[in-house]
Amino acid sequence: MNAITPRIYLITGTRKGLGKHLAEHYLSQGESVVVGCSRGHGTISHDRYEHYELDVTDEKAVIQMVRSVRKRHGRIDYLLNNAGIAAMNHFLTTPYAQAQSVMNTNFFGTFLLSREVAKLMMRQRCGSIVNYTTVAVALDLAGEAVYAASKAAIESLTRVSAKELAQFGVRVNAIGPTPIETDLIKHVPEQKLQALLDRQAIVRYGKVADVINVVDFFNSEHSDFITGQTLYLGGVV
Repeated sequence: MNAITPRIYLITGTRKGLGKHLAEHYLSQGESVVVGCSRGHGTISHDRYEHYELDVTDEKAVIQMVRSVRKRHGRIDYLLNNAGIAAMNHFLTTPYAQAQSVMNTNFFGTFLLSREVAKLMMRQRCGSIVNYTTVAVALDLAGEAVYAASKAAIESLTRVSAKELAQFGVRVNAIGPTPIETDLIKHVPEQKLQALLDRQAIVRYGKVADVINVVDFFNSEHSDFITGQTLYLGGVV
């Protein structure tokens, strides 16, 4: 890719939190166009930012957005499946509606975006998809059965889709952040977060910069031999 060709990022969940930070980071690089989406209105004002107001579980809306991006830009280079919700309840007290909502947003939203964007990337013969999991999967955290299950499904989707898309030059990887001080964890009791941090090799909260570092590694042209991998932060194994 030459220097004058803008890199097109599609990032879900850009209204606030990590998604917004990621979008602003790539916009600051000066050569990127960022397409963002969320269930609410956009909160980023930039001449190279485009926002779609939709639910990532709405198949028709997702298909229409990807078609619109294809018409405007002709390509999507990077997909960051950042949108997600958390639910931290004992599985015996988790309402079915809540379990459905978590699975729909976390897994089916990632599936829909990946499926539609991969179709475009296949024609390009290149592209990088980064999915989002969590250390709750590796640590089998009590109280997060449904949330961890939704992310474990994403890890499986990552491995299998990486195999199916490799022949087309499309790579799929996943990042598993530790807790980052965003809206996603603001209602989690401090003692619960500290107990999680204490199980990491490096005992601290994650930072946005930590996530960006891994995403950039996965997206780098120098990482063209890396696909189907899940990388957890914080020394979690």
